Amino acid sequence: MRKQVKYNLPAQLVDMGGVPLKQAIPTEKVPQFDPFLILHHAEIQAYSDRPARAQGIGPHPHRGFSPVTFVVQGEVHHRDSFGNNQIAKEGDVQWLNAGAGIVHSERPSEALAAADGKQEIIQLWINSPAKNKMDIPAYYHLSKGEMPLFTSVDAQLETSLVAGTYLGKTTKIITNTPTTLLWGKGSAGAFENYQLSEEFATALYLIKGQMQLKGYGIVEAESFVTFQEGGSTIEINLLEDSQFLILSAQAIKEKVEHYGPYVMNNQTQILEAMRDYQMGKMGILIEED
Repeated sequence: MRKQVKYNLPAQLVDMGGVPLKQAIPTEKVPQFDPFLILHHAEIQAYSDRPARAQGIGPHPHRGFSPVTFVVQGEVHHRDSFGNNQIAKEGDVQWLNAGAGIVHSERPSEALAAADGKQEIIQLWINSPAKNKMDIPAYYHLSKGEMPLFTSVDAQLETSLVAGTYLGKTTKIITNTPTTLLWGKGSAGAFENYQLSEEFATALYLIKGQMQLKGYGIVEAESFVTFQEGGSTIEINLLEDSQFLILSAQAIKEKVEHYGPYVMNNQTQILEAMRDYQMGKMGILIEED
């Protein structure tokens, strides 16, 4: 049975701390799509006339959810207060289970800055259940080559498994709620039939290109499509060279209190997070290399 489209939401241009980017969720119509809280699509220019460590997103804290970064173009240098120091390249994914709290930065690499290159990234915030919000933080770097790859019957579309289990394959990412994340890239004319859990909340974000969803119609680039409950099949036909994410996970169904970089269950917990960060309980990040 085919999954039925509920909303087709064009991403909106927003200003995030001086960085212009496209925001697919939240919107007025869909304030969150449990357990997915935020999807940002950003293109950030790097410059050779200043240090890479003075560009991008500087040190900032997180608690209570998982920020996940998909590197569509360029390179992202991740550093955090738990000692992780990693450059993610095009096609790679950085996954952070923020847990009780971590401080990290997201800069262009020195090589990207030297080349006056550009970052294009998708950042997805996935909520954590109350029982996991104070876990010890965990960081995962998933290179393009580590992701199980599925090729369509017509050999024109490749789908990488980022998290969860799909067609008997899995990845090293440990998620806090049952999740399947897929990253697809294909050429005009490609088609694919995806089989997903009937019970999971499911959405599709078209990063670039144009596609036709069987039973619905055309979806344009930078659109966030949510599906109704039930059904297990998504059938797509690419009308242009395209790239997209399929997001599918079990809804958490808990109260969410969201303030800045913290996602908790009540206001008291938000205040505790702010206090703990100020007291240095989330660690200190000094960008020395």
